[in-house]
Amino acid sequence: MSSSGFRVEAFNEPKATPQAWVRQHTDQPLHRFKAYLFSLFPIAHWIYRYNLTWLYGDLIAGLTVGAVVVPQGMSYAKIATLAPEYGLYSSFVGVFIYCFFATSKDVSIGPVAVMSLQVGRTIQKVIEHHPEFTGQGPLIAAALTLLCGGISLGIGLLRLGFILEFIPIPAVMGFMTGSAFSIIVGQVPGLFGVAKRLDTRAATYQVVINFFKQIKYTNIDAAFGIPPLAILFFLKFISEYGAKRWPKQKPWFFYLGVLRNALVIIFTTLISYLVFKGNKENPSATLIKTVPSGLRHLGAPKITTEVVNALISELPVSVIVLLLEHIAISKSFGRINDYKIVPDQELIAIGVTNVIGIFFGAYPATGSFSRSALKAKCGVRTPLAGIYTGAVVLLALYALTEAFYWIPNASLCAVIIHAVCDLMSHPKTTYKLYLTSPVESVIFLASVLITVFVTIEAGIYFSMAASLAFLLLRIAKAKGQFLGRIEYFEVINPVIIGVPEFDSESIKSSSSEKLPSKTYEITENVSTTGQLSINSQVTRKYRWVPFDLKSYNPDLKVLPPPPGVIVFRPNESFTYPNCSRQVDYLLDEVKRVTRTGRSRHGIKLGDRPWNDHGPRHPVDTGEVDNRPLLRAIVLDFTSVPYLDATGVQNLVDIKNAIQRYAANDDIEWHFVGIISPWTKRALLVDGFGIGTDGGQKVPKHYAIDVSQKATGENEYLLQEDPFDKDPAKHRTKRKAKVDEEAEIGVVDSSEKKSFASETYVPVLSTNMPFFHSEIPDFD
Repeated sequence: MSSSGFRVEAFNEPKATPQAWVRQHTDQPLHRFKAYLFSLFPIAHWIYRYNLTWLYGDLIAGLTVGAVVVPQGMSYAKIATLAPEYGLYSSFVGVFIYCFFATSKDVSIGPVAVMSLQVGRTIQKVIEHHPEFTGQGPLIAAALTLLCGGISLGIGLLRLGFILEFIPIPAVMGFMTGSAFSIIVGQVPGLFGVAKRLDTRAATYQVVINFFKQIKYTNIDAAFGIPPLAILFFLKFISEYGAKRWPKQKPWFFYLGVLRNALVIIFTTLISYLVFKGNKENPSATLIKTVPSGLRHLGAPKITTEVVNALISELPVSVIVLLLEHIAISKSFGRINDYKIVPDQELIAIGVTNVIGIFFGAYPATGSFSRSALKAKCGVRTPLAGIYTGAVVLLALYALTEAFYWIPNASLCAVIIHAVCDLMSHPKTTYKLYLTSPVESVIFLASVLITVFVTIEAGIYFSMAASLAFLLLRIAKAKGQFLGRIEYFEVINPVIIGVPEFDSESIKSSSSEKLPSKTYEITENVSTTGQLSINSQVTRKYRWVPFDLKSYNPDLKVLPPPPGVIVFRPNESFTYPNCSRQVDYLLDEVKRVTRTGRSRHGIKLGDRPWNDHGPRHPVDTGEVDNRPLLRAIVLDFTSVPYLDATGVQNLVDIKNAIQRYAANDDIEWHFVGIISPWTKRALLVDGFGIGTDGGQKVPKHYAIDVSQKATGENEYLLQEDPFDKDPAKHRTKRKAKVDEEAEIGVVDSSEKKSFASETYVPVLSTNMPFFHSEIPDFD
C-alpha cells in the first residue's frame, strides 16, 4: 500500500521532568501515610476472615512444628554455647510475635543452626578479647539480638530490603554448606564424648585433626549418640520409602518422619533415666541436667556500651546471616505455595521479633528451612499457626523441664547432625550450578572451602566480594553486537525430516513426524532437509540478528544492513562502567566497514594525527576504496534500561569522532526500543532523537510505526493488563497489518481496503523522528 495520502495524527510525548516525578511520588501524602501504617500489620488484612477450616489447618501444623522445635531449640542453644532454656525462649517468642507482622504463612521463626553457630562464635570472640565478660554469654547474645533486630527493623521501615538482592545464590549456598559442615564437625566430638578434650570452636579442619587424636578417649556417650543418629537416618529413609511404596498409608509415614526427632529424644531420655536414676548427681554420661521451669529471665537485659563495642565487629556478618536466610526461605515458600511475600515487611517482622525477644531471654531468631517445610507440608493456612507452636513450647517449659534433666548430650548432638545435613547442597545441585554458570560454581566451592578452613565470616565476605567483582567485570567488559538481517518464513504445521533428539521425547524414534503444536522458523537458504506440508501457512518476515549467530542456525545467511548503515545493540546497560568500551567498539566497526570522507592526500603532514602510521608522503597507488560512506547509525537500546550522564557524554564524544572520520555532519543517529522517558530526556538534552544540534530535522528515511486508534467501535480489540494500576492509560494495542502481507496473500483486498479506511495513530512521538519502536528498514 502506498504511503501517499496516508494521514497520521500528530503526537507529542510529554517530557519527563523532575517536577512531574516529585508530584507523582508525593501526591496524596495523607493517604500514603495511612496505607503505610496499615501495611505494617498484615494480620489486619485477613484476621476478620478467620474460620474453622483455617483453624484446623493451623492447629495441626502448629502442634506438629511445636513437637519438633522443642528438641531442636535445646540442641541449637547448645551450638550457641547457651543453656538449653534459651533455645526454648527463642522458640516461643519467635513464633508468637512473628505471626502478627508476617506476610508468609509457612515460615517458622526461631533458633536455627547457622545463626546459633554465629552467636556461639561471637560469644567466644568477645570473651577472648574482653575477659571481664566471662560467664555472661546470655548478655552478649541479648546485645547481639537487639542490634540485629534493630537494624532489620530499620531497613524494613525505610523500605531498603532491596539491598539483600545484591547477595547472589552462590554466596548463600556457599556459606550455608560450609557452615553446615562446620556444625556437623563441631558436634561429632560430643557424639563420641570427647568434646571437652578439644576446642570445637577452632577452624573446622583443626577440629577434624584434633578429634582423631582424641578419639581413643571415647566413652559411654557414644552409646547415646551413634545409635540415635543411625535411627534418625533410618526413620527418614523408612518414611520416604514407605510413602512411595504404600501411598494409602502416606499420612502415617509422614508423621513418622516428622516426629522422629521427638521419638529419639523420648526413648534416649527414658533409657538415660532408667540407667542413671540411682546416680543422679554424678552420671557416667553427659546429661543436660537442670533446665529452669517457666520464663525465668523476663525483663530488660542490662546492655552497656562496653558490650556493644565488644561485639560490633561481628555485627555485619550476623545481620547478613539473620536476614539472608529468612528472606531466601520466605521467598522460596511463597513461590511454591502461590502467594507473594513482602520482603520489607518480613524484615520488619523479624526485627520486631528479635527486639521484643530480648525481654524474654531469647537470642537471635530467624526463619528455619526444615521447620518451614514441615509447616507447609502439614497444610498451614495462616501465620496464626505460630500461636499454637508457641503454646507447645510454653507447655514444655512449664511441664517437662524435670524430664529434660535426663536428656543425653550426645543425643542432642545426633539431632543437630541429622538436621543440619539437609542444609548442605546436594552434589547434583552443585553440578547444576556448574552447568548454569561455571564461574559462579567456582565462587561457591571457594566459599565452602574458605568457610571450612578459615571462618564463616571469611566465607561470606569472599563469596559476596567475588560475586560483586564478577558482576562488575561482566558489566565493564560488555561490548555489544552488530546486527544484520535475515529473511525468514514462519511455517505452521510443518513436516520435519530427521527430528533432533532433544525436540520431543515421544518422537525420538520417528524419522518423520508432524508437529501441529509448534512453529518453526526457516530461511530460504537452510541446508538441512525440510519439507512443508500442503496445509502449512507461510508468512514472510525479517529479523535483525547478531552476525556471530551464537544461538541461531550457523547455516543462516545474514544480510548486512544497507550500505553505509550500522546497527549496534548493547548487550548490557550503557552506563559509566562500560559505555567507553562500547563506543570504542562502535568506532572500530565504523572504520572497518566504511571509508573516511576526507582524502588523505589533501591533508598536510602537520595536520595529520600523531598516531596516523601511514607513509610520510602518501603515494597514489590507484587503488579504489569501494567501502561505502557512512549514512546512519542505529543503536538498538531494547536491552538498555538506563542511560547515565557518562553514557550520554560518551555518545556525544563518539558522534563527534565519527563525524570527523566521515567528514559529514549529516550522519543520522537512530535509537530503537527506548521505553524510559528519562533515557529519552538524557538523549534529547544533547541533541539526539530530533536531529543534529537539536534541530527539528527530518531523517532521509522517514518512517513511523502506527497502530489503530482506540475508538468505541474497536474497543474490543484492546486488552487490559490485570496488574495495570491505570488501565485507561496503559493498554496493549493491536499492531497494524503491514502492506507486504497483502502482497503474499495473507491480507486480501477487502482487509486492505478496511486498513486504508481506519484511523491510525503513531506509536511514538512524531516530534522525535529518530526514535523508533522497531529497527527501520533503510533503503
